[in-house]
Amino acid sequence: MGAGHAMRAAGRVVLGTALAGFIGVAGIGGYNLYTGVTGGSGPSVPDGAVTPSEVKDTAREFLTAWADQNDLRAAAFTNDAQSAGAALSRYREDGRVEKVTLTAGEADSATVPFRVKAEIVFGKNRSTWTYDSKLTVVRGRTTGKPLVDWKPAVIHPKLTTGETLQTGMADDQPVRVLDRTGKVVKQGRYPSLDPVLNTLRERYGAKAGGAARVEVAAVRADGTPGPTLHVVAKGRPGSLRTTLDQKVQRRAESAVGEQPGASVVALKPSTGEILAVANSDKGEFNAALQGQTAPGSTFKIITAAALLESGKVTPSQRVPCPKTAAYAQGMTFHNVEDSENPSATFAQDFAASCNTAFVSLAGSIPDAGMAEEARAVFGIGLDWQVGVTTFDGSVPTEGGDGKAAAVIGQGTVQMNPLTMASVAATVRTGAFKQPVLVPPSADDRRIATSERPLSSAAVQQLKGMMRLTATSGTARTAMAGLGGDIGAKTGSAEIDGQVKTNAWFTAYRDDMAAAAVVTAGGHGGDAAGPVVRQVLDGR
Repeated sequence: MGAGHAMRAAGRVVLGTALAGFIGVAGIGGYNLYTGVTGGSGPSVPDGAVTPSEVKDTAREFLTAWADQNDLRAAAFTNDAQSAGAALSRYREDGRVEKVTLTAGEADSATVPFRVKAEIVFGKNRSTWTYDSKLTVVRGRTTGKPLVDWKPAVIHPKLTTGETLQTGMADDQPVRVLDRTGKVVKQGRYPSLDPVLNTLRERYGAKAGGAARVEVAAVRADGTPGPTLHVVAKGRPGSLRTTLDQKVQRRAESAVGEQPGASVVALKPSTGEILAVANSDKGEFNAALQGQTAPGSTFKIITAAALLESGKVTPSQRVPCPKTAAYAQGMTFHNVEDSENPSATFAQDFAASCNTAFVSLAGSIPDAGMAEEARAVFGIGLDWQVGVTTFDGSVPTEGGDGKAAAVIGQGTVQMNPLTMASVAATVRTGAFKQPVLVPPSADDRRIATSERPLSSAAVQQLKGMMRLTATSGTARTAMAGLGGDIGAKTGSAEIDGQVKTNAWFTAYRDDMAAAAVVTAGGHGGDAAGPVVRQVLDGR
C-alpha cells in the first residue's frame, strides 16, 4: 500500500451534492494560465471573483488533505500556509484527534459549510465529537489562485485569532465534600464555607478517589484556558470526609449573620475535630482560621494556667484588683470601666476579668513562661496540620511592659477563634488535641502534639474558675440557662487606631468548645458572647 493511500485511510471527506459531481484537479500550481501566447508578455495573474468550480475544487482538496492528516498539503490550499499548517498539526496532536471525517455541504457563493466528525482518544477515554464549521474560498492576492481564507474558526467556529484546541484533564478534580455523617456539604448552602470547600477540592482532589473530567478546550495564544468545547469524559467525583457538623454550621452561620465583623469556630474537645467555621465577612480571607489579632482577656486562661501550675497562686488566694496598676518601665494598666475589688480572690479576678490583678502577678512568671505554657500545654504555634491553611497562634517571649501586656492578651500576642476555641477545649479535657478539619487518614499528614497535658490540679482549678465566670462572672448573661459542664471567658482587646475594642468570648459546654471575635464589638460578653451561645445551644 502506497504512502498516499495509507494517509487517506486515516480520515475521509464526504462530498455534498454541490461538490460530488465535480472532478477537477486544483492542487498546488494548478493555475498556469497565460493571457497571450505570443509577444513574450508572460503569465498573467487571474483576478475577479472565484468561480463556483474553483470554490468546489479548492474546498475538496483542502478537506481531503485535512482528513488525510496531510497538514502541509492542506495548508498549501490556504492563504496563510504557515498558520494553517501549525493549527492543523496542533488540532491532531494537542486535540488528540485520531481520525476526522469531513462532510461538505452545498456551497453558498464562496462559502462551503461542512460537518466535522472527530474521533478523540485520550488515554482510555474515547469520544466522537461532531460539530459544524465552514470555510470561504478567496482569490490569492499575489498568485490569483483560489485559496481557503484561513482563520482558526475554520477548525472550529468558536476559535478566535491565536486560539488552538487542546484535549486534557480539567484543572479541578471533581470532589464531593462530606460532613462527619457522610452527607454532602453543598456549595452555596453555607456562604462562610464556600472558600473552604474550594480549598479542600484543590488540595485533596487527586486524593479523593475520583477521576478528572477530560475535555477539549480552546487555548489562547498566551497559554491561558479558553472555553470548553467538548467533554470527552465527564469524570467521576471523589469523596472527601470532613469533621464538619451541618447542624452546628447552620447555627454558626446564623450567629455571625447577626454581628458584622464576627468570626466563630466550634470544635469537639475530646478529638479536636472542627465542627463549624463561620465569618460574617464572606471574602476569601478566613478570619476564623487565619486571623492574627490580640485576644484580650480570653488569653488569661493560659496566663492563669502558667500561674497555677507554677504554684505562684491558688484560686482562693487573695489578689486585690485595683483600678490601675503599673509594671516595669511604668506603663499603667487599667480595668474595663475602671472597676476595682480590693478583697478579690484570684478566682474572682479571673471571673471579673480584672486586668490589674493579672498585671500585678506578671513578675511571678518568667519572661519565657507564658510562651512555654502556650506551646508545651496548649499546642500554640506547633504548625497545626488542620487540612486547610491556618494561623496557629503566637505568644511572645519578652520582659518588662511587653510581658505585662501579654499576660492580659494584649501587646504582641496573636490569636484567632480557632486557637482560642482550642484553648477552651484543652481546659475542658485537660490535654491538647490538635484541631482538624480533614481526618489525617486522608493524606497521612503529621498531627501536632503538645509536650504534656495540664496538671490534674490545674485542670480542676481552671474548670472551676471558668465555670464561675460562666455562672456569675462576665460571661453569665451569655451563658445563662445552659446546662451541662460549662465554662467560659470573656475578653476585650484594645487595637491601635480603633475606637472600640474587639469583643472576644470562648467557652465550652460538655463536648463542644467555641470561640468568637467581633471586630470593634466592645465588651466580649455583650457582642461575642451571644455568637458563642447560639453555637453551643443545640436546642
